[in-house]
Amino acid sequence: MKNLLAALVLTGVVTPAWAATRTVTLAIPSMHCALCPVTVKEALSKVPGVRKIEVSLPKKDAVVTFDDAKTTVAALTQATRNAGYPSTVER
Repeated sequence: MKNLLAALVLTGVVTPAWAATRTVTLAIPSMHCALCPVTVKEALSKVPGVRKIEVSLPKKDAVVTFDDAKTTVAALTQATRNAGYPSTVER
């Protein structure tokens, strides 16, 4: 069993130790109706590594929690752009 675990670690099957869960807030000013947050959430949910999505129409933003070993902020903004809702990272 120890040999199997060691083999998995050495081959990279186990998540790297430097992988982290990150949360980012995306400003999405083009959301204007009740269907917009649904569309944005659906687009973001298709990005590998996304763990949690909270979209707010009144705030016109999305708070996304994701695994940074599986995706990037650029992939998240690309997903919203592809859905018709360009976004930028709120600072």
